[in-house]
Amino acid sequence: MKPRWIYSECKIYVCNFIVSYIPILLVRLFYYRYIMRYGIGKGSCIGRGCKFNGSGLLSIGENTVINEYCRLDNRASIVIGSNVIIAPEVKLMTADHDMNHPQCKGRERGIVLEDFVLVGAAAMVLGGAQMKKGSVLVAHSLLTKSTEAFGVYQGLPAVYQRQRAHDHAYGKGQPTQ
Repeated sequence: MKPRWIYSECKIYVCNFIVSYIPILLVRLFYYRYIMRYGIGKGSCIGRGCKFNGSGLLSIGENTVINEYCRLDNRASIVIGSNVIIAPEVKLMTADHDMNHPQCKGRERGIVLEDFVLVGAAAMVLGGAQMKKGSVLVAHSLLTKSTEAFGVYQGLPAVYQRQRAHDHAYGKGQPTQ
């Protein structure tokens, strides 16, 4: 065994089973930023009980909230924009197996959640998906592909439902009913 591999595994273990349950956000953020090397913007927070698969490869913009018990499989890059809300128990899964490969070879594909995205409780986003600005993934849905800006998606797999009213999100008027 190589010492670097052991250090990496211990760092992830401490992150997932000790640090993630510390009730003080500033302590968790310190560990995530300086030990795990996650880019976390000002005003953003990660709830207790969140699990990760590696160090680095996670970038979070400003004023983003990742609620409790989410799983961020950052074996490939996860880029989360600003003003994003990720509800509890969401899974962002970057790694899977290619069922079209004769040996079901493992693969890793990144995930991008642009600004003002909302991901509902217990939803799952698979590798290769990109949620465009302001899009919504409804609770308990499975996103397998990219979305349209301000689109609302729901189902297993998630399909387009409607356009989200968005003028109020940028201070350009009142919310529509």
